[in-house]
Amino acid sequence: MTPPLETRDLAIGYRRRGKSDIRLGHGLNLRLQRGKLVGLLGPNGIGKSTLLRTLAGLQKPLAGRVFLAGDEVLRLKPHELARRLSMVLTAVPPPNLMNGYALVALGRHPHTDWLGRMTREDHRKVAAALRAVNGKELAERPVAELSDGQRQKLLLARALAQESEIMLLDEPTAYLDLPRKIETIALLKQLAQSQQRAILVSTHDLDLALRNCDSLWLMSAAGITSGAPEDLVLDGSLSATFRADGICFDQHRGGFFLDPPSGQAVCVTGEGEQAIWLRRALIRAGFALDDGPGRIEVSPYKNGNGPAWKLRIDERVTLHHTIEAILKKLESPL
Repeated sequence: MTPPLETRDLAIGYRRRGKSDIRLGHGLNLRLQRGKLVGLLGPNGIGKSTLLRTLAGLQKPLAGRVFLAGDEVLRLKPHELARRLSMVLTAVPPPNLMNGYALVALGRHPHTDWLGRMTREDHRKVAAALRAVNGKELAERPVAELSDGQRQKLLLARALAQESEIMLLDEPTAYLDLPRKIETIALLKQLAQSQQRAILVSTHDLDLALRNCDSLWLMSAAGITSGAPEDLVLDGSLSATFRADGICFDQHRGGFFLDPPSGQAVCVTGEGEQAIWLRRALIRAGFALDDGPGRIEVSPYKNGNGPAWKLRIDERVTLHHTIEAILKKLESPL
């Protein structure tokens, strides 16, 4: 079956008159599949936005071609391209001289007549898109008065109203708070699955991508590595893509952290919530974690009055009711 989006030997970048081209990627053979949410990850400046613009036909490739269901992007008329592909660009400011509803209604342009007249069905699609992003309260508000996060909601709703099979999004969660980030990625995953859309999301939210994307495209100077998130973690690709001095990817905790601390070793017993959050605090404070009993040991203690811990330093045992108190004790001369 022909994929909704495919590249063949694609090279992306910028042409410079009288100078050599700036190449940000070459030899790219990529595919988006229906019903899949794909995360595009990579360091700043590596070319993620350039790739998205090239895939959308907004920027000509240096070499190679991009196809939508077998048709070359650059040969499609704008109206036909808009029916097949929608895009949300974080860097492009939305029109301010309209309200939220009018901004979202722009997404219906590929489906209206030559005068741009909207039918009852078009209005229903706009209302549904606003509901999908929890943006009904923004419909009558002037866009100029909205926050960056609220505008981003409307831009996502506009893309949903466009009803294209392919959606490309450049940092759609950039201006959102954490609950809205989670809602947005969950919505995109649900759309991919329930409506069989092919969705590519450029993001810096590594944890959300690992937990929600069906596959990842890791973009580096060497090219693009693709695969299931878990496979890219286990084979070291994720760590290699974001390698930096003093920072490493912890495969056990699923995130990037400073190199292992070299402070005093502390053994934390137990596996419950108290133990988990105490270990996090100790690492943050620069202590090393000891796998076995040693000079310093902390264990959760149940006394019926909330969280408590027993701290043993050599033969001395003290009782503490907050993690902050444990850290203060450990940071004082032992």
